[in-house]
Amino acid sequence: MTHSSSSSAPGLLATGRGPLVSLGDLAWDVLAKPDTILQPGGDTTGRMELLGGGSAANVAVWARRAGYPSTFVGKIGRDRFGELATADLEAEGVQAELTLSSHHRTGVILALIDQRGQRAMLTGQGADWELLPEELPRDVLTGAGHLHLTAWSLFRDPPRAAALEAARLAKAAGATLSLDPGSFQMIQQMGRENFLEIVDNIPFDIIFPNDDEARAMSHESDPERAIAWLRHRYPNALVVVKLDEEGALLDGPTQPRTRVAATRDHLLDATGAGDSFGGAFLAGWLAHGDAVRAAELGAQVGGWVVSRFGARPPADAELRARLASVGILAPVAVSAAPAAVTP
Repeated sequence: MTHSSSSSAPGLLATGRGPLVSLGDLAWDVLAKPDTILQPGGDTTGRMELLGGGSAANVAVWARRAGYPSTFVGKIGRDRFGELATADLEAEGVQAELTLSSHHRTGVILALIDQRGQRAMLTGQGADWELLPEELPRDVLTGAGHLHLTAWSLFRDPPRAAALEAARLAKAAGATLSLDPGSFQMIQQMGRENFLEIVDNIPFDIIFPNDDEARAMSHESDPERAIAWLRHRYPNALVVVKLDEEGALLDGPTQPRTRVAATRDHLLDATGAGDSFGGAFLAGWLAHGDAVRAAELGAQVGGWVVSRFGARPPADAELRARLASVGILAPVAVSAAPAAVTP
């Protein structure tokens, strides 16, 4: 059974191009930042929040906040967390194409944040890990202008077969495709060669590794050598390496190697930094095709996110000012449309 919701909010569609569709993980983030080091058997105080998350869902939200129409495709449980996650997407103006499961709970992710703002994630394997090819909304995928995948949909099967089928459908219908490698630790656990064998068969146009993921894929410790390896391995793709406080490094078939600077924002919580960068980048790139301008937008959004708590902090005047500085209208609160459920 699928659940579909939509909004009528305007967006920036390039001529003849459909919306961005992001497929994969939708979960609840439990964010915990202790005031002191956790000790076995001990107790301490700290800050905790429960917020919407999941890498693919975050990308859809940030693309929409940056002005580009977006749709999320995934699977959630028939539970309260699933209801809240759906409401979150609807409130952001993201169209939700969701399979509802009575057998699996909505995913939950624990993010432990240290005093420097860096985070370690413990991912619960919820309903988002159980998406099947026959559950895909084929009309949505064939109508997409762009499909974004995260490697969280590739590390095991299911949902790998669904993600690969979605890529086939969207690409055959003329969409562009992007991939976020997801997790250096999961790449290592899966095995580098096994991971590369899967990725090599995905016809992506953009890949968004962070520094650790680029190293895990290339076995190169230097970002310049890592991006050179990725460009050689994937000659038709734009490579965008996210380097945290060192900004981003871009190189592609028509894009000379360029470094885009990060902002000088204070790091409070790195959760969602890469997703916000990726969503904003895609919104810009799909609207005007300029990768450097898109990365500058991503840097502004990512800097704003890391200076706050969680992957999707509420939009404020500063975010609106940053978007306006690169020519994007302020995010607008969107009223959710009534949800429709069909067997």
